[in-house]
Amino acid sequence: MRHYEGKVGSKGQVTIPVAVREHFSLKAGDIVDFYIDEEQGSVEIVARNKPISELFGLLDNRIGRVKEFVPEHADEFIAGHLAQEDERVLREWNEWRDFQAWRRAKRDAAA
Repeated sequence: MRHYEGKVGSKGQVTIPVAVREHFSLKAGDIVDFYIDEEQGSVEIVARNKPISELFGLLDNRIGRVKEFVPEHADEFIAGHLAQEDERVLREWNEWRDFQAWRRAKRDAAA
């Protein structure tokens, strides 16, 4: 596995190394996804500008399955991804709701 490093700037922006940008044909405005693997303590970055046939193998391999594009598995993968996104959105909503409740309680206590 090739290794490249990027630097996080003061605003939290990460510079993607030239070799990585060229490999994935990334240009300004392209979107990349970050997948956190808490068990491994790592982050996987996936470029969205590739066709699904190329991305499927990369993403499916992330969860320990086949490394090649198999159209029959696309629905299963998409459903799994949507379930993860749903969990993330729900978690963030609950965190926001809890923060707002804490904020209200702090404001009411000060009043």
